Amino acid sequence: MSTDHDLIRELSQMNDGTDTMAALRARLGVAADRDGVLDIAYRIIDSPVGPLLVAATERGLVRVAYAREDHDAVLQQLADKISPRILRAPTRLDAVTRELDEYFAGTRRTFDITLDWRLSAGFRSTVLHHLPEIGYGHTASYAAVAQLAGNPKAVRAVGTACATNPLPVVVPCHRVVRSDGAMGGYLGGVEAKRILLDLEDAA
Repeated sequence: MSTDHDLIRELSQMNDGTDTMAALRARLGVAADRDGVLDIAYRIIDSPVGPLLVAATERGLVRVAYAREDHDAVLQQLADKISPRILRAPTRLDAVTRELDEYFAGTRRTFDITLDWRLSAGFRSTVLHHLPEIGYGHTASYAAVAQLAGNPKAVRAVGTACATNPLPVVVPCHRVVRSDGAMGGYLGGVEAKRILLDLEDAA
């Protein structure tokens, strides 16, 4: 069986950025997934808030990353924290891409995809698990989310959980705002937060 080794050798001999290179990478990703040696698959999708990196393990979607987070750095973090066996393999993320496209088109209000929560733990994980309770088109204050998470005094910790959310958009930390109604910070940038809230309000 020479297919995978031949693919790897072909990849090393090609110049980056060519159509052939992209096709070979796709074939390698499919082969790795088929053979059970692909721990993390990823792809980049276009969106109204810029290019998003989406990555999935066999457990489910594990990461959504804005360009400002530095996609290369995000991939390195995934390799360090989960597994170095990571490749661009878009097929595993077809359902994720479809649901995100529907969300950005205003035709989807909740996500049905399975999530891999391993990049969040402790109180941060508790906060993130409560965020979907903030309905589409609505917002909640950091204080209200702290109450939901069972620790009314942990307002700053809620802010930290939102700022380190590994699954933005899908786990809607953009719906958390300040008590005075101000936008507050957002890991994708304030403009991205505004776009998402305006999109939901318009829908």
